[in-house]
Amino acid sequence: MSSPSSSSALHRVALCGNPNTGKTTLFNALTGSQARVGNYPGVTVERRHGLLRGRDDVDVVDVPGTYSLTARSADEQIALDVLLGVDDGGRPGPRPALVVVCVDATQLARSCYLLIQAQELGARCLVALTMVDEAGDAAPDPAALARALACPVVPVVARSGQGVDELRAAIGRALAEPPPPVPLRWTPSPALVEKLARVRAAFPDAWPVSDGLALWALASIGDDELDHIPPAVRAAVAVAAPDARDDDEAVLGRWAWLDAHVAPLAERPPDRRLTDRLDRVLLHRGLGLVVFAAVMFVMFMSLFAWADPAITLVEDLFAWVGGHARTALPDGVVEDFVVDGLIAGVGSVLVFLPQILLLFFLLGLLEDFGYLARVAYLMDRIMRSMNLHGRAFVPMLSGFACAVPAIMATRTMERQRDRTLTMLVIPLMTCSARLPVYTLVIAALFPVGSFGGLSTQSLLMVAMYGFSVVTALIAAWVLSRTVRPLRARRLPFVIELPPYRAPRLRDVLRMMWTKASMFLREAGTVILVCTIALWALLYFPRELPAEAPRYDDLIAAASARDAADEVTVLERARDQALLEHSYGARMGKAIEPAIEPLGFDWKIGVGIIGAFAAREVFVATMGVIYGAGDDEASLRDRLRDERTSAGARAYPPLAGLSLMVFFALACQCMSTVAVVKRETGGYRWPLFLVAYMTALAYAASLLVFQLGTLLGF
Repeated sequence: MSSPSSSSALHRVALCGNPNTGKTTLFNALTGSQARVGNYPGVTVERRHGLLRGRDDVDVVDVPGTYSLTARSADEQIALDVLLGVDDGGRPGPRPALVVVCVDATQLARSCYLLIQAQELGARCLVALTMVDEAGDAAPDPAALARALACPVVPVVARSGQGVDELRAAIGRALAEPPPPVPLRWTPSPALVEKLARVRAAFPDAWPVSDGLALWALASIGDDELDHIPPAVRAAVAVAAPDARDDDEAVLGRWAWLDAHVAPLAERPPDRRLTDRLDRVLLHRGLGLVVFAAVMFVMFMSLFAWADPAITLVEDLFAWVGGHARTALPDGVVEDFVVDGLIAGVGSVLVFLPQILLLFFLLGLLEDFGYLARVAYLMDRIMRSMNLHGRAFVPMLSGFACAVPAIMATRTMERQRDRTLTMLVIPLMTCSARLPVYTLVIAALFPVGSFGGLSTQSLLMVAMYGFSVVTALIAAWVLSRTVRPLRARRLPFVIELPPYRAPRLRDVLRMMWTKASMFLREAGTVILVCTIALWALLYFPRELPAEAPRYDDLIAAASARDAADEVTVLERARDQALLEHSYGARMGKAIEPAIEPLGFDWKIGVGIIGAFAAREVFVATMGVIYGAGDDEASLRDRLRDERTSAGARAYPPLAGLSLMVFFALACQCMSTVAVVKRETGGYRWPLFLVAYMTALAYAASLLVFQLGTLLGF
């Protein structure tokens, strides 16, 4: 998100803190924004801006959560850049006038470590003491903590709004007062003092001349992945020859001070008995996996079973709108465009909005409850066996909603190798864009039945989600052993397990609507444009070859005889002939020899071509192709009733399974390719992603259809 326009009267306030300290919730409360919040580390991966409520001259920046400013990963570098006044391109600018540090009252000493580092950089600081409701009687006295930290302390409960007005007033007072000098809390050794002086001398003019920044340079620069570090600073660090003892000296010095002056202010640890009881079950190596499998099973079963009545309702609504539009509009191109292009195309995608809303709602509940962080910890052993970092699980699980924010969430991982490997397998997770395709194919091509008292169609939906997870893990294992840049020693996995919290319905619904709005905007822009283009390709040139029957003359003759049934048959035959001679049909027939072994015909081929812009376009394309027929029949019925020239089903269940496998593995989302290009800084990995996923999709789909045919399915 871009920052507000710069102004000499604009005060910038940076909102920092450890992950999961309520920072983004507080940002929303201070600014009235709608930023996403979550009960697991790594939700914020970019800086966000918003004006402080009641002040149009105070710009609040929500900084990614970090435990320290020893920046080696992308999210920690963003935090440091904000404190230094460096923009996204590495250009220097004004430093924040104030840094508000969120300090978790239940983890007091640990949260204050980041505050000490910010003060060492020379920043004017203010403490927002969060989670005081969870700490209860164990929360420290704000006045005593303020004296120890030499900065104001305001207790807040951002979820309920308690203390937010007082914090807003304290920000105004802090901006009006000169910052008090805060010396180092510990005494560095003479050898370290010499190194600090050498590094400080190489700082550019825009950097603050502080021991804290010199300590950061000694601890971070070297074996790093940091951008826009001046060459002179890198050279000075190399000459100073830092070693692990320099960083240890600073870390131990800070912690010694925290243990002596801050830790005693917390009277006793907060009561975590309920959390511990739940963790004994949910984190158990055996029972925990059973619970996780059951949760995922119920969630994905519900996507088909619970949302089906709403899908039918929306489907009937669009059929009603299309019927009235056809009645109101005169015959011709305009009628066909509105009914078969706009309503049938976009409507066939929007009909799956209930499922997407339900998916986001259930994921939001699990996240807000604090369960997703436990699942990441629980899955670490499996992830480690596949050469994936344990922290990759949260972005991969987020991939069930959308691959784009999930890929951005990989910034919380320390090494570029781990980030790249995770980016390459996240698109294999079944995102919400595949959900319309699965739902259409399952409902249209697979018979309704039950197995063990459960719907076979719902079980098939669950199986497709399970297939995506297994495929992603296997792909990570293969890529990490065959692609040289992805080979590396695995780092240990450390994640904070937040306390369980009752999900806040307002935040869950806000997140659900934000994600659904993204889908609606895509349906109103990308999908709409693609639908119009595909409608034009499938509608024109409206000419038949000379040897084709003269349908218009035959229809006129039948009308003269009042043969209504014959007129209907002739009109359908004419529309089918025009469709098969359209530009789009020619494209589909051109690739038909390549996709016929997968069980697909030219109509499916046209849908696959359109789906490379966005997967949902496949459903819109099929809606356009079959929109020229009977308006009363739904797209599901038309696909189910489609027949070949020999009278057999054009799309048997085996072809449907082959199609779902293809869509599960193919990289048909240009937004995903674009964000991988941005995150990796080039075209190498995006092109590799498209190539390997397309080849994998074709090979797997071919295997499914051909093997199924041999077995008699």
